[in-house]
Amino acid sequence: MKVERVVGHIDGIELGSVLPRRRDVFDARLHSDLQRGISKLKDDDGKLVSDAIVLNGGYLDDHDAWHEIRYTGASPDADKDPLTKRLKASQSWDYVDNAALKRSYDRGHPVRILRGFNGDEHYSPSEGYRYDGLYRITEARTAISGTRGPAGEPIQICQFILERYSDSDQELTVVERAAAELADFTDEEKFPQTRTTKVQRMIRDTAAARRIKDLYGGQCQTCGIRLVGANAKPYSQGAHLKPLAEPHRGPDVERNILCLCPNCHARLDIGAISIGKDWSVIERVPHGETRSTLSRLLMKKKHGLHPDYATYQRDWWDNFERSRGEQQ
Repeated sequence: MKVERVVGHIDGIELGSVLPRRRDVFDARLHSDLQRGISKLKDDDGKLVSDAIVLNGGYLDDHDAWHEIRYTGASPDADKDPLTKRLKASQSWDYVDNAALKRSYDRGHPVRILRGFNGDEHYSPSEGYRYDGLYRITEARTAISGTRGPAGEPIQICQFILERYSDSDQELTVVERAAAELADFTDEEKFPQTRTTKVQRMIRDTAAARRIKDLYGGQCQTCGIRLVGANAKPYSQGAHLKPLAEPHRGPDVERNILCLCPNCHARLDIGAISIGKDWSVIERVPHGETRSTLSRLLMKKKHGLHPDYATYQRDWWDNFERSRGEQQ
């Protein structure tokens, strides 16, 4: 049976979903190829466009910054070294994969981004492939690679700049649309301008957090408490070390999320606690105040928490305290 593929979001696939294998990614209609980075399909006029990209340790000129991606196009297998990730010859815009991705840029099509376990350590899942939403291609240009060819000659590459759509601009799936419609019905007189965005955020930003909360069974990583409700289920919250909102623009990935009780989540957000370089829990509370905090962060190997996000949160509040002291 022929599998229908579409440009944009795939109904039934939640933002942040992790799939174990490339075969699962293919079967979910997220990507049309089991190996190559650029996925292709026929547009309404029969010409090939690109609907998705897998980031999984590509070329040396690639750069992933979550909100913005610098992506190198594709080359025939004979023109690249799979071990060193170096190109042996310049890339061509006529090559089918590059032409399809360039056509998506020309036509303003969104591109699905999936990150694999071999991608940038700040954003990639520890295993499998994660669907990270829709990106727009803002530029398609010819650039010179940072590496040279076999004889030291310059190598031209097809380079694409992609920018992540804001959460409010990501398309709603069938489930999310149903939730939004329910919000429209139940909250008709409350927050009429923001209800859909609120539902979208509630659903879309929970996949990675749920995995971290499940990993720790709801136990708070900074105080050790495990809240259990009358339904016998644990309650915890996913807390981002580098916040998602401006001006921080942190990523919604497991490597940036802690499993915390509501109290410790609030303490993290207001700078009452930070995480040290040795994963110690640093407190910023007046001397003598009652507190309940572990000496070190509870850590499980599968978490993959990245120290750079802890450093960001710690430095942010260190600078805040320093500037406050200078003003007094």
